[in-house]
Amino acid sequence: MAFTRVCSRGDLPAGEGRKIEIGNDAIALFNVDGEFFAIEDECSHSHWSLSDGYLEGDRVECTLHMAKFCVRTGRACSLPATEAVMVFPVQLCGDDVLVDIHGGHYAD
Repeated sequence: MAFTRVCSRGDLPAGEGRKIEIGNDAIALFNVDGEFFAIEDECSHSHWSLSDGYLEGDRVECTLHMAKFCVRTGRACSLPATEAVMVFPVQLCGDDVLVDIHGGHYAD
């Protein structure tokens, strides 16, 4: 696994998300009450950015058609989305938030 530093813990307040670009890849990073989760930044239903979505608990709602995804597992939680999005491993090292962009996988 090759983790890349993407931000500091304090850069992303609890209950918020942001788009992170690593090379040609874009991920959506979310802070759920101090836990950080990374998913691909594209709704599986509409190819729309999830980092701009509404985060409620561990669910993010796509702003285009209101499909919801679990940021912990990547699973689609509501229609119109039926397919999961990829999730990426996250590590915290001191104040740094690290993501393994090459370790992405889909929920089992």
